[in-house]
Amino acid sequence: MAEPQFQQDAPGRPRPLPIAEHGLIGDLRSVALVGSDGTIDWYCCRAFDQPSVFAAILDPERGGAFELAAAAPARTKQFYFPDTNVLITRFFTEEGVGEIQDFMPVTGDTAEAGRHRLIRRVLCVRGTVPFRARVAPRFDYGAAPHALTMLGECALFECRDMALALTATVPLEGDGRDAFADFKLTEGETAVFALDQVGDGVRPRGCPHMEAEHQFAATVAYWRRWLSQSRYRGRWREMVHRSALTLKLLTYAPTGAIVAAPTTSLPEQLGGERNWDYRYVWVRDAAFCVYALLRLGFSGEAEAFMRFVTTHISPGDGRASGPLQIMYGIDGRTDLPERELRHLSGHQGSAPVRVGNAAADQLQLDIYGALIDSIYLYDKWAEPISSGQWDDVCHLVDWVCDHWDQPDEGVWETRGGRRNFLYSRLMCWVAIERAIRLANRRGLPADLLRWRQCRDTVYRRIMDRGWSPRRGAFVQHEDSDVLDASVLMMPLAKFIAPTDPKWLSTLDALTEELVSDSLVYRYDPQASPDGVRGDEGTFSICSFWYVEALVRAGRLEEGRLAFEKMLTYANHLGLYAEEIGRTGEQQGNFPQAFTHLSLISAAFNLDRALG
Repeated sequence: MAEPQFQQDAPGRPRPLPIAEHGLIGDLRSVALVGSDGTIDWYCCRAFDQPSVFAAILDPERGGAFELAAAAPARTKQFYFPDTNVLITRFFTEEGVGEIQDFMPVTGDTAEAGRHRLIRRVLCVRGTVPFRARVAPRFDYGAAPHALTMLGECALFECRDMALALTATVPLEGDGRDAFADFKLTEGETAVFALDQVGDGVRPRGCPHMEAEHQFAATVAYWRRWLSQSRYRGRWREMVHRSALTLKLLTYAPTGAIVAAPTTSLPEQLGGERNWDYRYVWVRDAAFCVYALLRLGFSGEAEAFMRFVTTHISPGDGRASGPLQIMYGIDGRTDLPERELRHLSGHQGSAPVRVGNAAADQLQLDIYGALIDSIYLYDKWAEPISSGQWDDVCHLVDWVCDHWDQPDEGVWETRGGRRNFLYSRLMCWVAIERAIRLANRRGLPADLLRWRQCRDTVYRRIMDRGWSPRRGAFVQHEDSDVLDASVLMMPLAKFIAPTDPKWLSTLDALTEELVSDSLVYRYDPQASPDGVRGDEGTFSICSFWYVEALVRAGRLEEGRLAFEKMLTYANHLGLYAEEIGRTGEQQGNFPQAFTHLSLISAAFNLDRALG
């Protein structure tokens, strides 16, 4: 059977929406992207890294989608129910106003924890509005065929290893593959669609109006109860809290894992090949998330991630890449083979679509500093680490002392060969320095003499070979003149005073070469080839690092203006992808943990400086 043409079957949606035209819902196990037109075009059932059920954002013809919208010309607006991750999409037609309330139930009820459900409540709030739904799952990234069986008010979609049941309070029709509904609501009327994973003892069940209302209220209560823990009372409360809620959606509750982003292969450049799978736990990204959440007062997520580290990351197993792998599966697995899905065209034709990530086998020395810094902060701000955790830290620091001076692939995961990256040296210094602080504060046993000697040696190496007299700046890697925005972390990590003359000269050089209207490029791929073709946008975490660097250097007004400008690049819901394109568009996987955690840090430190 030939694949259906979504573009022809869904008038009014001729091509995938841009990345930024989406909101995010989730249940701390997986997420769905909901377009501003009401279409769910990304959803992986059960878990973040499971094969997709809806992936029209990667291929509108073969990816699958859950389309639900007004069946009349309409303007749309989208917003979050206040202080929650419940998404509202409104349709303004000539005859009335309707809305869709999208959410995945999260109630804290252990009896419901194993159930994966997506609820779409449709309401007419004024006048009369006709609606149309089309539910077209495409299992296993669109590669697995399925059958549709209509069972009264239930549409059962079955493929070889998964079954989904769609129930609705309006009549459903099917064509053997997709399910449809056409209905009209008048003011005050409601319709409910519920999509459930079934099988393994879970049977299809309906979602009547009262149950949907109860789950809506319980989910709203859950998110508001969680957010109430926040200690942030600063100037940018709405953006900071939206970032916190987004980071919470990127946590995997069963293990405490935190994914870098919930999507794969959204391009860093339209038409380019910089398309990667981010649905895994990067040690660096997750550790930085712990810092951001601890800053706001959320210690539960930090505690859960520490359990993940203790359970799944075992130092001293003799791997060539070191005792830590740079990334893990959300269940702690280490094997993440990368492959291309050649049957998918990619977002707006940006192929290839990749699943898995070959960078998992890279050596990236900076992760040791990120992890040990997060452990240090957890011990300081949350609760003391255990003796077993301290033993693990000692193993890691001893390994860093033995291996800090070898070349690696670096923080940006270049595929152009290993180099002696300054950022890797910097974070090795952080790993040793934070461990020394922790040992001194707690009186813990450690080889402090060796650690101090190694820390000082790393410091001298950076100052001697990471500094370019010709550029008057710290540079990307040893014995080069290439600038790199990762050095913005030097004062943030307390390696160098933010007003040190060498640092101020570096900040000026970065501003001149890598900054464009407050937006910061990571580096120049032409000056420093990274093994991947194509260009990329500005890197949003670097832009927020730049804000912090300006503030700490005493350039408060510049820092505040740069921060306010960055806020204008968020999408209509306050969400960010990994990068910003030349004309302000979001690029890369979406939403990106790196960007949101750095927004929180920049806002916190800017608030503190402003008083």
